Amino acid sequence: MQSPNNPARGTRGMVTTPNALASQSGLAVLREGGSAVEAMIAAAATIAVVYPHMNSLGGDGFWLISRPGHDPVGLEACGAAAAGASLEGYRAQGLERIPFRGGLAANTVAGTVSGWHAAHEWARANLGSALPISRLLEDAIHYARHGIPVTRSLAACVAAKRDELIDVPGFARAFLPDGKAPVEGGRHLQPAMADTLAHLARHGLDDFYRGDLAQRIAEDLHAAGSPIGLEDLRAHQAVWKTPLAMPHTLGTLYNMPPPTQGLVSLLILGQLDRILPERFDHLGADYVHACVEATKQAFAIRDQHITDPAFMTETPDAFLTPAALDAMAERLRPSQAASWGGGQGPGDTVWMGAIDANGVAVSFIQSIYHEFGSGVVLPQSGLNWQNRGCSFSLDPASRNPLAPRRKPFHTLNPAMARLSDGRSIVYGNMGGDGQPQSQSAVFTRITQLGMNPQAAIDAPRWLLGRTWGNANESLKLEARFPPATVDTLRARGHAVEVLSAYDEIMGHAGAIVRTADGVLEGGSDPRSDGAAVGW
Repeated sequence: MQSPNNPARGTRGMVTTPNALASQSGLAVLREGGSAVEAMIAAAATIAVVYPHMNSLGGDGFWLISRPGHDPVGLEACGAAAAGASLEGYRAQGLERIPFRGGLAANTVAGTVSGWHAAHEWARANLGSALPISRLLEDAIHYARHGIPVTRSLAACVAAKRDELIDVPGFARAFLPDGKAPVEGGRHLQPAMADTLAHLARHGLDDFYRGDLAQRIAEDLHAAGSPIGLEDLRAHQAVWKTPLAMPHTLGTLYNMPPPTQGLVSLLILGQLDRILPERFDHLGADYVHACVEATKQAFAIRDQHITDPAFMTETPDAFLTPAALDAMAERLRPSQAASWGGGQGPGDTVWMGAIDANGVAVSFIQSIYHEFGSGVVLPQSGLNWQNRGCSFSLDPASRNPLAPRRKPFHTLNPAMARLSDGRSIVYGNMGGDGQPQSQSAVFTRITQLGMNPQAAIDAPRWLLGRTWGNANESLKLEARFPPATVDTLRARGHAVEVLSAYDEIMGHAGAIVRTADGVLEGGSDPRSDGAAVGW
């Protein structure tokens, strides 16, 4: 039975993010005549301030942008490993793996600001957009300068990670005033971040990589023990990419190519397109089993093949041919769980979507990897630097070995679909291995069952493997699944763990659907502090 929860609706524009303040920042830009691209820059800046445990200017970002009459485009704003970061150098320090925290974990350039810059230039050239960067950063500057309302999610995360991060350079000064975690409902100030955003508003976003700000960033990274230097920042550029495209019974699905796991999300949905009946019980064991088994096969391809595309031996499109997807679907066993070798680990991320009155649509994701990334907070800029590079291996025979200027594997993958009935959808989720799994749940519930975006997101979800805040490899189900579903899945060989009814481990999903006549419906995740807002 469909959830009674109603979506946000509008006709002139819509934004959804996992924090309501960021959604409002994006909507304000739309109301001032800005495009969905500009709205996303404003939302991205705000959420970097108001949700600092999950993303930052010190992280990476990926964009999918669609406009009517044109093929979608992708924007890869992820940084490579420092030129001075080598497997041999880490081994010489007695390390067998890259640390999760501290300066040595902060070994890749932060790319997200370069993505804001490239997207803004693209909007100016292709959409005639004119809102300046100073306007788009306005809300973020205010929240950093005058304080953010501390969410339950932020307060709980700081408290949980306090002992792990208190000695990491800069963390205590930024997030532990008086040695204590911020209190939910309190006000948390970030004066150094406010100064950084104001500087970028005055001098332009490229100053992050090639200006005075870059110099200060490099100085602080060096002091924290990071291998990243000024030349690494200067060498970085966001890169425009052709998205992966997969034909589907209902239309065409898009996602980002490697080094992201966008291929995984498409592989799951490609298999489900072949095995799910036209109608199904979205709370039943058959549906969850099919999604989980498709996920295992997609993860196997990911773990064997996906890396920096410069080092891949197979093109991702080779796995998306009808023949390849047919073969994957035929291997799925309807009543027996396949063996499971484990996932990639946690991820802290925000997914956000926006569609404007002209049908320009953005699916966007921004991340620092683990909670608070490396934990390093740079004193001069207030930047919380990512630890995406801890996903590299110090084994030279591995799929993702650390090497100078190599790009790390990314769990990040923003999704988009154009359906044959004229609808377009932007959708996504945060949370490491959970991202493609929640994408499969939200997409199939919307497109095949006719659920509105809010109902599809509200509905109980599952997660195979690890994600942020949890290292258990079990199949996790929210408690709202019927007991019969849990029992049947266990009988089929799944190691089921039942969690709370709305568990944040499932990540924060979002979606916006635009119909052929321009009506917008959006949803945000009740597991987050978000909102879908339209006008």
